[in-house]
Amino acid sequence: MKLLMIDGHRLKKFIISGANRLNQKKDEVDSLNVFPVPDGDTGTNMSLTVLSAAKEVAKINSPNIHDIAKALSTGSLKGARGNSGVILSQLFRGFCKGLEGKDRASAKDIAEAFSKGVESAYKAVMKPKEGTILTVSKAISEKSLEMANKTEDIVEMMKEVLSYANSVLDKTRNMLPELKQAGVVDAGGKGLISILEGGFFDSGEYIELYEEKEPKKLSDKNIKEIDIKYGYCTEFFINIKNNNDNLETELKSFLESIGDSIVLASDDDFIKIHVHTNNPGKVLERAMLVGSLDNIKIENMRTQHSNLIDFTLEKEPSKDYGFVAVSIGEGIDNLFKEYGVDELITGGQTMNPSIEDILNAVDRVDAKNVFILPNNKNIILASEQVKEACTSKNVEVIETLSIAQGFSALTSFLSTDSLEKNIKNMNEAIKYVSTGQITYAVRDTSIDGIDIVQGDILCMIDGKIKNVSKDIELGTKELIDKMIEEKEDAFNISIYYGSDIKEEEAKKIENYVSEKYDYLDFELIYGGQPLYYYIISIE
Repeated sequence: MKLLMIDGHRLKKFIISGANRLNQKKDEVDSLNVFPVPDGDTGTNMSLTVLSAAKEVAKINSPNIHDIAKALSTGSLKGARGNSGVILSQLFRGFCKGLEGKDRASAKDIAEAFSKGVESAYKAVMKPKEGTILTVSKAISEKSLEMANKTEDIVEMMKEVLSYANSVLDKTRNMLPELKQAGVVDAGGKGLISILEGGFFDSGEYIELYEEKEPKKLSDKNIKEIDIKYGYCTEFFINIKNNNDNLETELKSFLESIGDSIVLASDDDFIKIHVHTNNPGKVLERAMLVGSLDNIKIENMRTQHSNLIDFTLEKEPSKDYGFVAVSIGEGIDNLFKEYGVDELITGGQTMNPSIEDILNAVDRVDAKNVFILPNNKNIILASEQVKEACTSKNVEVIETLSIAQGFSALTSFLSTDSLEKNIKNMNEAIKYVSTGQITYAVRDTSIDGIDIVQGDILCMIDGKIKNVSKDIELGTKELIDKMIEEKEDAFNISIYYGSDIKEEEAKKIENYVSEKYDYLDFELIYGGQPLYYYIISIE
């Protein structure tokens, strides 16, 4: 049966089926991550991103294809997690732009929308690499444009497109040295193909929605009686067709006239509003003149304050600088708080926070300038998207790749320095940090000539495997020796031990370092991080 046109209802089915397909395949995609460490999360991140998109799409009942595409774009951006999720959201964003003004789409329309998606995704990546999801998406675009000139049948076109995409995916194992060494294809490319295969050739519509964890309740310690000028915390999204700078300026001016604590963040298809006001009805009425409303949340802050539930309303005085840091582990959380971090986001190796998670944390920081410390290479791109989206305050991303670099950045910060000087000092400081990590292998493989067996202890410096051991203690000592050997000017070493390490085991490492390297400043800290037995910082 030929398919010559796709309308909104059919695209909705395709998106939901595609999300369902990747959700089923996410573990398989995770297993393709190059390193055999327990942080293979490409499939998980992409699945959560497209499930977020599918949740938005499921709310729309329109035959107009662009209406559905807009929901796809908005939902994916809200839920984008990790680099792979952010790139996927940009593919969807461009796809949406390609369908602008259309009620239905032909094979040629879809091909052109794919092309717009690829253009948008490449722009989002500072240094695009071939052999990745970008390569696969470009192959999909090029083949679809070619096939659209040969046939009007969308099914026939997509069969050829996906066949070609799979052949290009297979070639990615030889495009990047790390893929070739691991003997795997690109995980992001595999995830993208899984979505399209599910969308065009599966019929299932059921989505098992990802359940967010209950938000962590804040302590009720040190609550002061405060005069709450504006009693209702009001948050919502405006779905919008024609966003522009003038409109955002007018909205912000209106909000300032009836409230405070204003955050206005935007994308092509939506504006997120956060405001404290005594007249939430007026806010909603004004917003409805702009577009339809979604995810409305109004909370009575006076009631919450008097009952001491969910969160405290004690606010720091307005200040110049604030910090948001990605953290994991009780000990590491506590240390970040001691360093003055305002908002912590739980995340890291196995669960990257979404753009919305990071944006919400930035929203809560009462400061003119907010620094984001992603502390993981896979969270940097999402953080950069937050920097672009947040218009209510200045956001700066310090590209910290590890918890160790996050602490180093914080120690170089001075509240009395200018913004430019602090950015320079923090970026300079993280260059001199060497990060060691001790974890375990989740599968058999061979990397850089090192044979690895599932369960082996992997010892890494700045993400590169340096030695493999059968014993955590021996492997850790060997890695410390290598790190100090490579960093001749080292003066300080900090070791954070994880949730799977007993204190007496960590003390053995402490004794080893104290005796052998007594000229170094040394600190042993309970980090409580999962998966990684030790995180080692040498400066």
